[in-house]
Amino acid sequence: MKLYIDPGTGSMLFAILVGILGTLRYLFKNGLVRLRFLLNGGKKTDTNTDRIPFVIFSDDKRYWTVFEPVCREFDRRGVDIVYMTASPDDPALDNSYAHVKAQFIGKNNKAFAKMNFLNASIVISTTPGLDVYQWKRSKDVSFYVHMLHAATEVVQYRMFGIDYYDAVLLSANYQKRDIRNLEKMRGLPSKELVMTGIPYMDEMAKKLSQKGRAHSDGCTVLLAPSWGKSAIFQKYGGKIIEMLLNTGYHIIIRPHPQSFTSEQEMLEKIMAQYPASTQLEWNRDNDNFDVLNRADIMISDFSGVIFDFALIYDKPVIYADTEFDSSPYDAWWLDYQLWTFSALPQIGQKLTMENLDSLKDMIDTCLKSPKYAQGRRKIRKETWNCQGEGTKLTVDYLLDKYRDLTAAKGEK
Repeated sequence: MKLYIDPGTGSMLFAILVGILGTLRYLFKNGLVRLRFLLNGGKKTDTNTDRIPFVIFSDDKRYWTVFEPVCREFDRRGVDIVYMTASPDDPALDNSYAHVKAQFIGKNNKAFAKMNFLNASIVISTTPGLDVYQWKRSKDVSFYVHMLHAATEVVQYRMFGIDYYDAVLLSANYQKRDIRNLEKMRGLPSKELVMTGIPYMDEMAKKLSQKGRAHSDGCTVLLAPSWGKSAIFQKYGGKIIEMLLNTGYHIIIRPHPQSFTSEQEMLEKIMAQYPASTQLEWNRDNDNFDVLNRADIMISDFSGVIFDFALIYDKPVIYADTEFDSSPYDAWWLDYQLWTFSALPQIGQKLTMENLDSLKDMIDTCLKSPKYAQGRRKIRKETWNCQGEGTKLTVDYLLDKYRDLTAAKGEK
């Protein structure tokens, strides 16, 4: 008989273990400092020679496309950075940049255990939940920076997702408004909020300009659901795939990567019911550039990829009415409409259970209507500031912050 431990209890036990290990580590480190002091005849020695200036932490290989432009810019400037990943097959591990040292630090709790005792000046990550569950702030890290991986709300993270970061890099003013409101409600100190734009979107736009748009005969529809109780598959199940197949168009389905972990049973059932064919393909590419470029229209819900598709590729979308349940998210604390749900009607049509049978007509309308092109231009200005400058501004900020931190501590 297997012993089952629910996630909450498991997190608590892991936190207790981390606390015990942290105490032992502190005692050992303190004893080592005292020993060095005695061996050096009572002279003060540098006890922080192994501190890493910059660390990027990625909990999944799919974020390499988010971080690569930043890594490339660090390398171009001749600045060393360590890339720590929880994916053994992360493309970062094969990077060719002379100043980017990538290392696999283990999966899940093993990776968090490594991060919890890290000795570094600045840690940059897209991972929410710092100091909430398994990932704790290390006493030997000076500054934590959260980097966005979508042009949408930061309050769509699970509750308390970015509360304990020191800084957040932003792309829109509404993101700043939401964070400041949460800080006020929760009595949190003000984080540094820096408008840097989004490097990966700049990179994708540049790549699209260089490679050009894909062209194909007929229409290709991309179904890209998010995951969780408020996502497409939880509400529509396989019926939406049935309706898409009835259009006669080529269909690509790209589930959210987290679905393969958190909704594996449900997803496998749908994939078995609707296997790949000449008309239908399931996509799991690590880099989504090609699949977004090939599609003529996207159907999604509240996933951030909907804005990548609309704003970078300048193509129409259909967004599913999934009756978004904000209770697990930071958005629950806010008493006003999220920016996403005011933006979506401007860039596409809403899909409901009532109009699902008219899906083909909706697709045809969205492809032809000029009003959604106008909406995309408006929304692009609202959520994608600093276009083309994201990488430079991000690295400029990180280097300036490092100089400030080391000057304050008198370090070299």
